[in-house]
Amino acid sequence: MSLVQVSGLTKYYGAARIFSGVSFQVARGDRVGLVGVNGAGKSTLLKIIAGAEGVDGGAVHLARGARLTYVAQEARPEPGRTPREVLEAARPELAAARDALAALAHAIGDTAHPEWQARMERYADQAEAFERAGGYELERQIEATLGGLGFAADTIDAPADALSGGQRTRLALAAALVAEPDLLLLDEPTNHLDVAAVEWLEGFLSRWGGTLIVVSHDRYFLDRVTTRTIDLAFGTVGGDYPAPYSRAMLLKAERDALQLKQFRAQQEQVAREEAYIQRYKAGSRAGQARGRERRLDRLKEGWERIDGTVERLIDPPKQQRQLRVSLAGPERGAGVALRLEQLAVGYGGRDGGGVRLLLADGLELRRGERAAIVGPNGCGKTTLLRTIVGELPALGGAFRLGHGVRVGYYAQGHEGLRPAATVLESLREAAPADGDGELRGLAARFLFAGDDVLKRVGDLSGGERSRLALARLTLQRAELLVLDEPTNHLDIGACTALEAVLHDYAGALLFVSHDRAFIDAVADTIWATESGKVRAYYGGYRAYAEARSARRAVA
Repeated sequence: MSLVQVSGLTKYYGAARIFSGVSFQVARGDRVGLVGVNGAGKSTLLKIIAGAEGVDGGAVHLARGARLTYVAQEARPEPGRTPREVLEAARPELAAARDALAALAHAIGDTAHPEWQARMERYADQAEAFERAGGYELERQIEATLGGLGFAADTIDAPADALSGGQRTRLALAAALVAEPDLLLLDEPTNHLDVAAVEWLEGFLSRWGGTLIVVSHDRYFLDRVTTRTIDLAFGTVGGDYPAPYSRAMLLKAERDALQLKQFRAQQEQVAREEAYIQRYKAGSRAGQARGRERRLDRLKEGWERIDGTVERLIDPPKQQRQLRVSLAGPERGAGVALRLEQLAVGYGGRDGGGVRLLLADGLELRRGERAAIVGPNGCGKTTLLRTIVGELPALGGAFRLGHGVRVGYYAQGHEGLRPAATVLESLREAAPADGDGELRGLAARFLFAGDDVLKRVGDLSGGERSRLALARLTLQRAELLVLDEPTNHLDIGACTALEAVLHDYAGALLFVSHDRAFIDAVADTIWATESGKVRAYYGGYRAYAEARSARRAVA
């Protein structure tokens, strides 16, 4: 049974068309991953389905009585409440039933009242209904949901106004899960979540019986929680596949390969027909040549057969513009690029009053090695990187760079980019010796075409700033790359391109990421933060996860 029907949606922002003719249906129980390049309109489509944004054409029909909950990328819960109160408000029918039960409980305390028996019966009936609706489980569910999404016990009843932006987004997500809607719309729900919280969310959604439409660039997440993939491409639905993301992309590749084969075969046939027409149109076979020419003209225009099928020229499969990343290899490099010796990192300096977050000792990175730092939010991963690149002083111990090792740093917040500078000026600052022609060519490889290089950094989207920061990074011939969440704001295609170039990078690489597919593709070592210390695990993310599970099983 169809829960949502999307029919011929068209959306413009000013004169720019975002998409048109977008149509699909979502049945009850479907778990849909909505994918596409940045700018394809995925978030806009979610907003339209949720009724938060209008359309320029088409319509969305939601089944009668269906309850819908939408969580935006940067959701902001109502201020003035505690996290517990925010989640309780997500189930207003239970709150009303609880208040009614409390009133009846007070009333049946008067055992001498002539309607005492009737009140008792009403109380029993309402208590049973409250239990069936999950009322008695609500508090447990609230605490489990907030805990799973990383809220400490002492924050559950504290004012939500004091929460960070990321915590407020997680709170909105928690409220959506507790609301138990028929249709749940999630826009990048893994943003602001560490790996443990993402894994908890995956488990929750895998067990949840409702209908889901989710936008995400997290391939592991999509593979675990979705069963269907809709690809927004070239301004419309480019494909609808009955499979999670990874399997869907294989199906897409097979479809494109078949289309390309059919295109080439038809082009060969058209060439033969045109050669025949050219050869015989003035000779003894002119009648046959004219007949073939008419059929070829009809084919080019698209014509309908008697059985209703339409025969037309086959187009080659369309290809999205790809990020063409390349990293200049280091000119030289020591065997050991980085060594950490009793390195204590945190805030407050070496005067003894600092707050220590992490201690890293006996760890080293050699040329060609790639280590990913993983751990919960707030444990000190970014602080460790900022200490190594010299932005923060160490609280104790030392880090040592190999002889002649230069460091290239990618900051999560792109702090090295001046908002007032243009894209071209920002590249020129990183490579003053390069000419504008070379820099424009580099910008084009990072999808800044034509006048895009004249855009101000402050006007760029998050994805555009990420691409610019990566472009600047490629201009450094660094022996050690230090990257803080390099895949944030990148679409899946851009992540894949970055994975390929980092895998082949000849220098040493140290990075922080919550993208498990990215970690698996790039890292050969995991530096995991555990109880305030950094411990090395050899292998990619899967190997680390298996080792962690084995340790938990023994414990």
